[in-house]
Amino acid sequence: MPPAHPSLSGVDRRLFLTSLLGATAAVAGLSGCADSSAAAGTKSASTAPPADKVPSGTSLKISSYQGVQQLQFKLAKFGRLPFTVTDWPNIGAGPDAINAFRAKSLDVANNAGIPPIQAHFQGYDAKIVAINVTRKPNYLFATKPGSDIRTVEDFRGKKLAFSQGQAQGVVLLRALKKAGLKYDDVNLVPLTSNQFLTALQAGQVDIAPLANQQAPAYLKQYESKGARAITTDVVDLLNLLWAPASVLADEAKAAAVAAYIPYWAKGQVWQYEHPDVWNREFYVKTQNLTLAQAESITALANKPLFPPSWAESIRWEQETADLLAEGGFVKSFKVGSLFDHRFEGIAAQSVPAEYRS
Repeated sequence: MPPAHPSLSGVDRRLFLTSLLGATAAVAGLSGCADSSAAAGTKSASTAPPADKVPSGTSLKISSYQGVQQLQFKLAKFGRLPFTVTDWPNIGAGPDAINAFRAKSLDVANNAGIPPIQAHFQGYDAKIVAINVTRKPNYLFATKPGSDIRTVEDFRGKKLAFSQGQAQGVVLLRALKKAGLKYDDVNLVPLTSNQFLTALQAGQVDIAPLANQQAPAYLKQYESKGARAITTDVVDLLNLLWAPASVLADEAKAAAVAAYIPYWAKGQVWQYEHPDVWNREFYVKTQNLTLAQAESITALANKPLFPPSWAESIRWEQETADLLAEGGFVKSFKVGSLFDHRFEGIAAQSVPAEYRS
């Protein structure tokens, strides 16, 4: 577990980000790489719409954190995909997805809005191909045992678990901004989300953002010892699919990505419409939660919404990039280069009208 880090500002933030996210480039070269990569991606990106039919023999490697996608497709009885999935890597964190993209061990990932921004900052060219917008909070803030923190305003001077390359990071930054707190008012402790629970339990941080499905088990164990949850109305708007530009430049793989998007969208709709089945088959059987805990998580579930137009999503992504740039975490840029509009609308067209935002 990395030690607690003092409050960070300016260049200091940039220095710890590279080691945290496993980037291979030196900090001094990142901004130049990002600019040149974005320019190169704009010139080389294909503008031809994906083929309607996936060529025989096409394959993809698609992330499926905790096996969610395979289970959705199995329970919904969707049948075979029109291409081969050679691997379903259990990858959920944005930094891990970026590293897997670089290693060519992953072709399509399911993440929040912040990892594509981080990839751009690292000089890696990848594009967003599908979007599901989130209207209700997916995260809350959990305190360490014995804490007297009760509001976001109480975060001043405290140690906060911070993963700059993940959704939890942007939720924290937006919550701080809404509460009128500056980055230098708190101590940001650089961790990845899979370290948050251990850091809370050990008292290495005062606060960590936890996903709704993580919180019940943590509170069940530590609420009697003074741990508590702090809820806000801050949302992480984007749940998205994205892929390396090199994958999307391959006509066969681009066709496979386009064919996968409806399955991804319909899988989320099926899960939302069958909470009782999902509670038993996923949360109870694979996550070892009680049925009551599962039901409490499902009660907070967001209705999946797939926008026919990405205009709102682009605005939100720009706000996020600007927020990160204000704190010195990334270099300012226009996020329009992150979206591959050839795929815009595919998800929305594949679901009933009530699931189109």
